Amino acid sequence: MTETAETDAEQAIVEQVTTAWSAERLVAIQGGGTKAFYGNRVAAETVLDCSVHQGVVAYEPTELAITVRAGTPLAAVEALLAEHGQQFPFEPPHFGAAATIGGMVAAGLSGPRRPYAASVRDAVLGVRVLNGKGEVLEFGGRVMKNVAGYDLSRLMAGSLGVLGVLLEVSLKVMPVPPGRITLVQEQDQAGALELMQRWAGQALPISGTAWLEGRLHVRLAGSDEALTQTQRIIGGAPMAVAEADAFWLALREQELDCFAVDSLTGDGFAGDGFAGDGLAGERSLWRLSVRSATAAKAIPAPDLIEWGGALRWLRSERSAAEVREMARTAGGHATLFRAGSGRSAPRDGVFTPLNPVAARLHQHLKRAFDPAGIFNPGRLYPGMGRTAG
Repeated sequence: MTETAETDAEQAIVEQVTTAWSAERLVAIQGGGTKAFYGNRVAAETVLDCSVHQGVVAYEPTELAITVRAGTPLAAVEALLAEHGQQFPFEPPHFGAAATIGGMVAAGLSGPRRPYAASVRDAVLGVRVLNGKGEVLEFGGRVMKNVAGYDLSRLMAGSLGVLGVLLEVSLKVMPVPPGRITLVQEQDQAGALELMQRWAGQALPISGTAWLEGRLHVRLAGSDEALTQTQRIIGGAPMAVAEADAFWLALREQELDCFAVDSLTGDGFAGDGFAGDGLAGERSLWRLSVRSATAAKAIPAPDLIEWGGALRWLRSERSAAEVREMARTAGGHATLFRAGSGRSAPRDGVFTPLNPVAARLHQHLKRAFDPAGIFNPGRLYPGMGRTAG
């Protein structure tokens, strides 16, 4: 895409936001739409399509950093990185061919490699973002040497568009390791957790762990020598490379049976608005982020355990209060990731409600970036932003 076309695309986005700000019109920000199910339902008066704002702004492989316009397809950027033997450290899920860089950062979701490399937030170096008044702001830098300490750019990771419209993002990348192997062994939940805790205290080239249906999968990435030595320590039977690659891809994209819930409406929720907190009906999929050392009995019968024990997926008919209490007791929090057929989100939203201090901080940030509350109202937490009508 030419620079002129890109300037026109950005200017069109700025003009739409400026108009919405003047008219106090609520805006739903949209990229590829592959993660539209994630978060709370947005009731907006207009849709801002950012998918036309595409292109690589800067990429120097030796700097291990890339700057990309937010509407650029994620698959295209990953293909470019692969040509130079590089990849994103956080192994982002796509959830569809239309996934964009902006949606990747706004959702803040990471794949199996996250605890062993970096999260999306860790990898953000800088952003250009459009605030709720139509002003273009820049935070951070384009290369690692220009960024020190915490930066406002990282607030955009996982913010689900409630603070502003991402225009450009600068991200760290990493070299693709020369070799990989996946080892599998039979383990019950307690045994798998014990092993993952033991390995966490050692300098092993682990790039993914997954306990599923009584089998512990461990992915290693590094030199042939490192893989051979680590295999002796960990044990287990190696999977064929093609089979292993297919497994980790299906895990990243949530295509395994353990992620399946009953048929969903288009946005993952049935009915209109929020309807209580009991979630009466079929099972829903919960994402529990907890301390990795949490004992097996603290989270009964999870369908899948990832991230060395720190991420546990649970399909359950339990109420939101029950699941959240399990996660809280384990030192973490629970997210209603996908609701089953006939089930509605709790009144206080799909994410664990914030404590009063954190809630006030979020509200202050929202007002600073989006004074009229027009962007993705309620997407992150109910009450963040104005309501339609």
